Amino acid sequence: MLSGVCFLPLFVLLVKVLGFVVLKAVFFDMFFPKPKIVVMAEEENGGSTEALPPPPPVPLDFSPAQAEPEPVKKKVLRVPMARRGLGSKGQKIPILTNHFKVNVSNVDGHFFHYSVALFYEDGRPVEGKGIGRKVLDRVHETYDTELAGKDFAYDGEKSLFTIGSLPRNKLEFTVVLDDITSNRNNGTNGNSSPGRHGSPPNETDRKRLRRPYQSKTYKVEISFAAKIPMQAIANALRGQESENSQEALRVLDIILRQHAAKQGCLLVRQSFFHNDPKNFADVGGGVLGCRGFHSSFRTTQSGLSLNIDVSTTMIIQPGPVVDFLIANQNAKDPFSLDWAKAKRVLKNLRVKTAPANQEFKITGLSEKPCREQTFTLKQRSKDEDGEVQTSEVTVYDYFVNHRNIDLRYSADLPCLNVGKPKRPTYFPIELCTLVSLQRYTKALSTFQRASLVEKSRQKPQERMEILSNALKINNYDAEPLLRSCGVSISSNFTQVEGRVLPAPKLKAGNGDDLFTRNGRWNFNNKRFFDPAKVERWAVVNFSARCDVRGLVRDLTRLGETKGISVEAPFEVFEESPQLRRAPPVVRVDKMFEEIQSKLPGAPKFLLCLLPERKNCDIYGPWKRKNLADHGIVTQCLAPGRVNDQYLTNLLLKINAKLGGLNSMLAAEVSPSIPMVSKVPTMILGMDVSHGSPGQSDVPSIAAVVSSRQWPSISRYRASVRTQSPKVEMIDNIFKKVSDTEDDGIMRELLLDFYVSSGKRKPEHIIVFRDGVSESQFNQVLNIELDQLIEACKFLDEKWSPKFVIIVAQKNHHTKFFQSGSPDNVPPGTIIDNKVCHPRNNDFYLCAHAGMIGTTRPTHYHVLLDEVGFSPDELQELVHNLSYVYQRSTTAISIVAPISYAHLAATQVGQWMKFEDASETSSSHGGLTNAGPVTVPQLPRLQENVASSMFFC
Repeated sequence: MLSGVCFLPLFVLLVKVLGFVVLKAVFFDMFFPKPKIVVMAEEENGGSTEALPPPPPVPLDFSPAQAEPEPVKKKVLRVPMARRGLGSKGQKIPILTNHFKVNVSNVDGHFFHYSVALFYEDGRPVEGKGIGRKVLDRVHETYDTELAGKDFAYDGEKSLFTIGSLPRNKLEFTVVLDDITSNRNNGTNGNSSPGRHGSPPNETDRKRLRRPYQSKTYKVEISFAAKIPMQAIANALRGQESENSQEALRVLDIILRQHAAKQGCLLVRQSFFHNDPKNFADVGGGVLGCRGFHSSFRTTQSGLSLNIDVSTTMIIQPGPVVDFLIANQNAKDPFSLDWAKAKRVLKNLRVKTAPANQEFKITGLSEKPCREQTFTLKQRSKDEDGEVQTSEVTVYDYFVNHRNIDLRYSADLPCLNVGKPKRPTYFPIELCTLVSLQRYTKALSTFQRASLVEKSRQKPQERMEILSNALKINNYDAEPLLRSCGVSISSNFTQVEGRVLPAPKLKAGNGDDLFTRNGRWNFNNKRFFDPAKVERWAVVNFSARCDVRGLVRDLTRLGETKGISVEAPFEVFEESPQLRRAPPVVRVDKMFEEIQSKLPGAPKFLLCLLPERKNCDIYGPWKRKNLADHGIVTQCLAPGRVNDQYLTNLLLKINAKLGGLNSMLAAEVSPSIPMVSKVPTMILGMDVSHGSPGQSDVPSIAAVVSSRQWPSISRYRASVRTQSPKVEMIDNIFKKVSDTEDDGIMRELLLDFYVSSGKRKPEHIIVFRDGVSESQFNQVLNIELDQLIEACKFLDEKWSPKFVIIVAQKNHHTKFFQSGSPDNVPPGTIIDNKVCHPRNNDFYLCAHAGMIGTTRPTHYHVLLDEVGFSPDELQELVHNLSYVYQRSTTAISIVAPISYAHLAATQVGQWMKFEDASETSSSHGGLTNAGPVTVPQLPRLQENVASSMFFC
């Protein structure tokens, strides 16, 4: 009995212990399940597999509590910051701008947005561009009653807008349109005669004209898509931007485009070009600069405005095809043309054929010359069986003997093919003339670009006159759709208040002041602020005609006056004459073999003399060999007119590359730059350089430059990477390759700043971003900035620097003029009112002196400011950064970090040899085969030059 009494508590205790063990086991297995394979192994090996006791029973009234899921942290998207106030520093100056005040009286109305779908008669969708406007014009003419007499604005593609609604939400129409290539005249295709001069078409031609393919039937579906209140425009002017306000402004811009299209203009986004030879300027190579007008509506602080500016696009020289080819290839006559090149450049261009004046698109060239190229000609007579007889004739014989058309020089030249691959249609080349206003979208050569700049620039007063005339010519007040919106446009330039910021004080060597006048200074009788030493160096001459000894002597003499000690060069290496025609890479390799065989060790600096002034093909391979393979600083020059001014400019670049400084801001020396001098601050410049238009396989090149040796804001280094073609967002800022390794751009720049700035991490990072449009601002704020933050956190989780993000734009159409003066606005002119954004923090700055044409201001958008700059402090910093560019003795038009990023991307881009875009892309540009492109990686710079200003 006693033992039973003792056993009971032990039994209860055992159950409790076992119950706890079971519960613990269940809990443990829920969160840390054992791999099943282990249990199986135990069973197979005869191990113990005794079952544990069952878990305690669950009470009947038990209801399990539902686990609350952890709230998902929603990422807050950053948007551009609002303006904190206006600047006040500087001397006030009245300025005129090319914005014209717009009043909108009908703010209670609505735009109705309709989707447009075009189909052929058999139901296939219409995909060709350019046909839409003709079809919709025909709809407007034919179905005016069904459209309730309403005018509409059509964007040429899939959207149509009306003021007030159409009678029904879905409308379907059928229209008949003459064949596009034959809507001018009664021509024929090249398998028969283009018609005798002045004679009626022959019987065959008449039959063809009756054939159905000469006219086409189109089905048009117009379906309601959205309703846009015009009130949205008024809201945008109060700073309340929305999708509706952007759409409403887009409608107004589409009305402008349609207005220009009806006048027969070439449309390039919001720029319009009339077919007037007075507006054409020959820039060489069969290419003309065509002057037109940009016209768009903008929301500003002072209300809605119409921004009108002069615009230029490139077009193919209209006229005889042969004349264009001779100019394009710089050939003597048609018989010395490269026809493979001609075929590439002519593809897809439109021509008119004589004498029928019919229009076609070129699809290729004949394989044989005109006198040998044959085709099957159908005879008028029939054989005994009633079948149409055919015969093989040459194109030349057909036109000369059957059509009695005199051909002077086409016999031995290829014919133009304007047909389809399986059904070619040939014309002798001398009967074809290129239609006017066809865009040339390939990259211009250096000489064409120089010619274009020279011929398209206008002095401020001349530009104002042209713009006033443009407003009169366009006669927007007569546009019925604008009238229906209650839009009226002032004919006066808007007056704004500008301020001229004083030029920052600059320091040269020995503490001397540099005196700036009109944004310029010089080093006459002055030494460089921090002169470098040119030692262990040599001269390399790639067949340039030059007195090398004299050049070295003058460089040494001028170097001494600027404080640079120039030692005598080790050697002058002259290229062997038999290598002059060798490929560029071979020439560079051979030169380096000679350098290595004769010098005792690697030189610190090489001065390279190039034979051609512009686009020398040795430049890229030479730079790559020096910087990536050997870590040697190098300076190239093409010795043409070498004088003291030229050599002083050369010394500016050499000194900066070798680690010296030419001039410095007095505020850097003191140091007294607000918010920058007191707290370790890193300044970044970011830019992406893209391949030529029409090539989708050329990698884009991203460059980021960063300041170093804080508190200086004049010294920079660069990091350059390739990325996917035509991608503007930089994707290599942070690049995690493992848990402990980041191979991104930012890591190397942050580490360099830390080492060069006395082991201080930047607490402020100011980013200047070039090359992005307003539609990409959110990507900069939410993609690139996130990468910057991740790169910092990867180095130190607790590190949270404050960021300032500023976008700089040059590609806009706002210009400023001094009222009552023929001169450009003075350097340092800043505008942050009236024509600026109604809400966002932006301003225009003309930091430089515009010596030629009309000054183009830089438009700065402050997207984020976590540091808390006042408007004056930030504007002054931006102005100061236009004065620290080490390559020149002038203020430049955009902050130096962005200019350096552009230089670095361009120079490193030349290391990579790609196909010449001007010969491989079609005349209408556009991307080639889409699909994933493997991006070749750039070689990294050698350690000893990586932190240099090699891009100067």
